[in-house]
Amino acid sequence: MSIERSMTESDGRRWYLVKALTGREALAAEQLARQGFEAFLPRQPKTVRHARKIRLTLAAYFPGYLFVRLDVATQRWRSINGTLGVSRLFGSSDRPTPVPKGVVEALAAAADDRGVLSGPPLRAGQTVRIIAGAFADQLAVIERLDDAGRVRVLLEIVTGRVAVTLDRGLLGEALAI
Repeated sequence: MSIERSMTESDGRRWYLVKALTGREALAAEQLARQGFEAFLPRQPKTVRHARKIRLTLAAYFPGYLFVRLDVATQRWRSINGTLGVSRLFGSSDRPTPVPKGVVEALAAAADDRGVLSGPPLRAGQTVRIIAGAFADQLAVIERLDDAGRVRVLLEIVTGRVAVTLDRGLLGEALAI
């Protein structure tokens, strides 16, 4: 689900918001791509805990929504409403309403090839919330970052501070504490 990095609008294409069926965002994006539409589904890491097992998955950054890029003047956009996994394309009955310019482009610029948003830059000393993995929902202080996307954080545990190295994708934005 690679997104085109050169997002010029000289060809008349714009980004539009698509409401997906609950939990079917990835299916909707896949089906739109099969029809020849360019879909963008921003994602984030999510920890799923079930039956004493912890699993890391990718979840929609905006649950229930994704974006599609199209030219309403030349493409058969009405078929989007009948696409598997799609509830509807936002807009009035005669025309969809485009997302303001720059919004989806900024999201795409902050995402990797899988659509995972990386968030703003972090630096040592900041407090962050761990958003996925075994330490999900814990607060930690960043000790150091490396060029490979790994972050060494300090966690407050009953016995004191413990250093843990995590992938950058497991951390949320810096908190003002």
